[in-house]
Amino acid sequence: MAVNMPDTLELHKPYVDNVFIKCAECGGEMKRVPEVIDCWFDSGAMPFAQWHYPFENEDIFKEHFPANFISEAVDQTRGWFYTLMAISTLIFDRSPFENCIVLGHVQDKDGQKMSKHKGNVIDPWDILNKQGADALRWYFYSSSAPWLPNRFSDEPVDETQRKFMGTLWNTYAFYILYANIDSFDPTKHTLNYDDLKPMDRWVLSKLNTLVDFVGDCLENYKLTESSRAIEDFLDDLSNWYVRRSRERFWAPGLESDKINAYMTLIYCA
Repeated sequence: MAVNMPDTLELHKPYVDNVFIKCAECGGEMKRVPEVIDCWFDSGAMPFAQWHYPFENEDIFKEHFPANFISEAVDQTRGWFYTLMAISTLIFDRSPFENCIVLGHVQDKDGQKMSKHKGNVIDPWDILNKQGADALRWYFYSSSAPWLPNRFSDEPVDETQRKFMGTLWNTYAFYILYANIDSFDPTKHTLNYDDLKPMDRWVLSKLNTLVDFVGDCLENYKLTESSRAIEDFLDDLSNWYVRRSRERFWAPGLESDKINAYMTLIYCA
């Protein structure tokens, strides 16, 4: 039960110092400790405090510590990033995370901080409703390294939607158009590797190289490099493979060469 509890509770100093609470179990008196610690200490203690370690949950704490990666904006350098490292080094003599992805601030198109009183804030729902979430995500993936400030406006998102999302959609739509005309079912066919055209071998080689490169990039948290490699491959697939293989899709019947073209395209797309 609370003693000296005012009708309107004010939890800031010095008012909270006059509030005392009686413990229901032992009958002792509880009050605010005199020391005040930086609130960032709570965030820095998160890796073990979230599991109530060391008082319990030792196994689950050790299973999740250290974190594979953490991510926050660059202004957390003196906040969360610092207190995480300081507390963990003090208590456990090691870093609490294996990797840290630092995010730069999103600015307006002129490089100014977005602010309501300046009137340069962009409503994210306007972008989502107009260009879509996929185009917005891909723009941030591919525009620049995550830790750099990003000059944001709807124009570059439009360009991302047109050049990447639109090209990807048009490539898939090309396949669907002619596959429907031929009633082509990819589950009933396989690639005949002995009879592949040089263009088929070339684009499949590019795809395998891409898979290895992107896998290595993502293992090392290199987001921009992997997304740009995917963009380059899509350009090769659309502007080289599809354009130079159109006559194979237009051919009558469903001969081996046409099947290989279909299977190569759907495998890549």
